[in-house]
Amino acid sequence: MQKISWKLEDAQKIADEFPYTFHKPSKEVVSQLKEGNQAKLIFEFESDDPEAPRAERMWVEITSVNDGVFSGYLDNDPAYIKDLKHKDPIEFGECHIIDTDLDDPIPSITEKYIKRCFVTHNILYEGRQVGYLYREEPDYDDDSGWRFTAGDETDEYMEDSDNSSYVSLGAVLREDDSILPLLEREAGVAFVKDENGNFIELDD
Repeated sequence: MQKISWKLEDAQKIADEFPYTFHKPSKEVVSQLKEGNQAKLIFEFESDDPEAPRAERMWVEITSVNDGVFSGYLDNDPAYIKDLKHKDPIEFGECHIIDTDLDDPIPSITEKYIKRCFVTHNILYEGRQVGYLYREEPDYDDDSGWRFTAGDETDEYMEDSDNSSYVSLGAVLREDDSILPLLEREAGVAFVKDENGNFIELDD
């Protein structure tokens, strides 16, 4: 028997690891799924094609739901997976679902923190924690106004645009969510982390 090249990815594991940047539909909306609804899944696959992605995200039309097991058929044409085609039967669980065709009654945390910010790369890529943050009036429509640094960067480091990125707030929270309680504050505030690891609000 020929080995199947694909498998369904456990999206719940990804959502648990990256709650601020990976959207997973709520259990409430998943519980509403029935015959005729659609669910999007991640199909991991093996390929000899160096240009191929590691997975394809595709929709499945649900034909039945029994004790938490969803049955249906693939409602897409795979672009890379060779041993899977439109209308092929698929079985999956709640943990595999990354989207549905229903409106989710529970607000997405990824949407809440989708606005962007500037952050230094020693936080984003080198494991440093936020040591200084401030919020100014946004520069762009998608800008939160938040700016994050470790707090000990040199002037030379800060002047080099290659040392910072414009990313979602969720991407910063993924690295350091100690800032979470401060993000509701309005523009015009600044905080520094003290020697005990607490954020202290700075005076104007």
